Amino acid sequence: MSLDQAVWVLLFLAIVMANIPWIISNKLFVVVPLAKPKPLWLNLIEWSVYLVLVGLIGVGLEYSTMGNIEPQQWEFYVINLFMFIIFSFPGFIYRYNLKMYLDKAKK
Repeated sequence: MSLDQAVWVLLFLAIVMANIPWIISNKLFVVVPLAKPKPLWLNLIEWSVYLVLVGLIGVGLEYSTMGNIEPQQWEFYVINLFMFIIFSFPGFIYRYNLKMYLDKAKK
């Protein structure tokens, strides 16, 4: 896999994984079914696990395409955190704002 392909795969994966906790509200980690929708704190825990998972996948892609892992400073990790927050914005809006209006429209 080339470096360009790895970047696009990682961006797509980050956008999808940032939105999974908010869109799939009745399953934990897409596998464990729940009786009622997840509370906010459980969504945040799941979202944090996905953040770490995407970071580990990014490190793996970096190592496989470049052959080494560049050391990073704290700024890199803060930027990645805020990018993941921005990527999760559509799913968050759907879960806590739009879904309420869609459910009212059905009734």
